[in-house]
Amino acid sequence: MKLGDLLNNVDIQQYFGSKDVNIEGIAYDSRKIKKNYLFVCIQGLRTDGHNYIADAINNGAKAIIIDKIINGLSELIDEKNITVIKVKQSRSALSKISSNFFGNPSEKIKVIGVTGTNGKTSITYLLSSILEANNNKCALIGTIQNKISGRVYNTNQTTPESLELQGLFSEMVKEKVDICSMEVSSHSLDLKRVEDICFNIGIFTNLTPDHLDYHIDMENYKNAKLKLFYKTSDANIINIDDAYGAEIYSEIKNLNTPVITYGLSKKCDIYAEKIEMHDNFSIFNLVTPKYSGKIRLNIPGLFSIYNILAVISACYSMGYNYDEIVKGISLIKPVQGRFEPVENKKGINVIVDYAHTPDALKNVLSTIKQFAKGKIIVVFGCGGDRDKTKRPLMGKIAYELSDFCIITNDNPRSEDPNSIINDILKGIEAQNGKYEIILDRREAIKTAIKKANRNDVVLIAGKGHETYQVIKDKVFDFDDKKVAMEFLEEDICDRD
Repeated sequence: MKLGDLLNNVDIQQYFGSKDVNIEGIAYDSRKIKKNYLFVCIQGLRTDGHNYIADAINNGAKAIIIDKIINGLSELIDEKNITVIKVKQSRSALSKISSNFFGNPSEKIKVIGVTGTNGKTSITYLLSSILEANNNKCALIGTIQNKISGRVYNTNQTTPESLELQGLFSEMVKEKVDICSMEVSSHSLDLKRVEDICFNIGIFTNLTPDHLDYHIDMENYKNAKLKLFYKTSDANIINIDDAYGAEIYSEIKNLNTPVITYGLSKKCDIYAEKIEMHDNFSIFNLVTPKYSGKIRLNIPGLFSIYNILAVISACYSMGYNYDEIVKGISLIKPVQGRFEPVENKKGINVIVDYAHTPDALKNVLSTIKQFAKGKIIVVFGCGGDRDKTKRPLMGKIAYELSDFCIITNDNPRSEDPNSIINDILKGIEAQNGKYEIILDRREAIKTAIKKANRNDVVLIAGKGHETYQVIKDKVFDFDDKKVAMEFLEEDICDRD
């Protein structure tokens, strides 16, 4: 593809060299550059691509995108016969160039973007389940995995960089996908990864403290999420029971894109009433502007009702009727690492959940308290090199809503695990033996199961679907569910 064509609609400030060169690929990592590639220099959170221009050229780069002037630029142009394009913002340029390179694929698929602190993963899976039950070919992009027509693409980001995103959408077009449900993180919105994705529907779940190491305060966090709803064409779906959702609704209600609100009150367009909570399912009466009826959801918890209301609202906006929605809901299976039970013959309720924010942990523990017949034991920790403000909040919630909590490592990364524990303990005022510190997560899970008796509930929180643990600069295999199953199969404690 000609460089000039790739640069269509890119905000170019200066260019040096010829645009009439053939480009065979794009990369923003100099190690992935091949012959006749375009190298886009982006400034990351830890490093700057502008520092690796020489490496990119040695690896075969034919053209370079920059957003700041660098030393030795004229030598690159004259001696290496390299085209250099200076743009206003490299991340925006990467997004546009990637979309151009793959033929603007998101324009050819219905895209549903889900943003908010909690619930994104569950909602995308629930959406795919209902849409597939109604004969749609679906794709999914999110925290657990990226999935296209049954093929799984592993991911280490909730929302990939724009180049990888456009590549995924290109694969979807080849596979004739109808609808893609994708998680849209605040980072991806702020860092322009989704700038050139054509969203049909946007969904807002809720906003609670998280990622404040990056966003600094909740207003910045909200404003990052808000960007999604200025990009949609068909509908915006907003939880207005959430205070930030109500603010977002006020800011977007007069846009050309229709807004559908959901929640538990009659002021919402779509709401649930007459809710019955059970230990492993919920029943409620669904009310929409066009139809109403009973819904049975085989996932417990009030947070799950909010999730399914978001999904129903999106399906409603696409024209699905009550019977079609109920058919899809009846086929829903639990999402990996989201309130996922660990089956065993010991009579203990063991649950693995990704809850890694104060609100998520509170929701899960509050749900457990509704059905627990015995004591509640929680195993949790907080990630290192991440938002420290939530640590004491999570400590307080775990301590107050459980009978016993074991504080352990999550992914400490480069941070001292004891420092993380000390931050958590700031939220725990009493010293009456209701908690224990066991840094080794494997031993923490073992101890929790050993302490549990029949009808007790053990919640293993924080990592959910993750199958690894990051300690310093090393990644170790670690799966909460598999570790729990191992100890549940052993005779490590007396049972009734």
